[in-house]
Amino acid sequence: MDSNSSSRNSSLSGAVKFNEKRISAASPSGALYHFGTSGISVAVGTGLTHPLDVIKVRLQMQLVGQRGPLVRMGPLFVQVMKNEGPKALYLGLTPALTRSLLYGGLRLGLYEPSKYACDWAFGSNNILTKIASGAFSGAISTSITNPVEILKVRLQMNSGLRQRGPIAEMHRIISKEGIRALWKGVGPATVRAAALTSSQLATYDESKQILVKSTPLEEGIYLHLAASTIAGLVSTIITSPIDMVKTRLMLQRESVVGNYKNGFHCAYQVLRTEGPRGLYKGAFATFARLGPQTTITFMLCEKLRKLVGLNAM
Repeated sequence: MDSNSSSRNSSLSGAVKFNEKRISAASPSGALYHFGTSGISVAVGTGLTHPLDVIKVRLQMQLVGQRGPLVRMGPLFVQVMKNEGPKALYLGLTPALTRSLLYGGLRLGLYEPSKYACDWAFGSNNILTKIASGAFSGAISTSITNPVEILKVRLQMNSGLRQRGPIAEMHRIISKEGIRALWKGVGPATVRAAALTSSQLATYDESKQILVKSTPLEEGIYLHLAASTIAGLVSTIITSPIDMVKTRLMLQRESVVGNYKNGFHCAYQVLRTEGPRGLYKGAFATFARLGPQTTITFMLCEKLRKLVGLNAM
């Protein structure tokens, strides 16, 4: 009798603690921690891998509208260092970090609420709902932050804009190309963000569950490292062609060749004039950046969430 009573009391106590935790996470401070840890994690990952992003953009803009031998990642890196100096590897860093805080906070931050909403609406939390939740959070976040991405890629391609700065460059784009130019490439960017977020977060989420069930790994740094590495590889394979199309559209005015009507037309033109390999220009640089960035982002986010008292992702 006493043992049953104590069992019920402990269960009730556990339920109360769980509910308190849920209420805390739903409070204004809990929401701030939730989105803040996401944004900081993405910003740190972006800052550490930014030089590889600059190289990736340069690789994607090689031989626009042409077939031919491509300069590889290593020689291009040496070329940039020799001709433009080490600072060129950090072109566009300010808008990149600004975007990471906003875009990253929303992209990772909206995933869990979207997943819980799907679970509540459909009574299911399978891989499809995770993909849908990731796609939704990625699409919303990138449609809001597209102007900052435009600034980033423009600055990365032109070292002469370094002295002008991001604010002056934004003013120039609006005055010469119109405010709509800040949403150039928003279609492919939204598709890419939806594909990236769904592949990254759904793969990370699902990989953690599979690894816990089928290996001795438990919640902790080794599990986070393994799951984030898998997520980085999967997301690179899926998003490289979309990322290349997005970059071409955003830099259309900066490129001598290429007059693309939309994302589908751009992909068609690339396939026709540059071949299938054209869609994977800069793919290795994408993985060299996205792989470590995904690992850093998820591992840091898990650590920060633990520090502020939030559940693991």
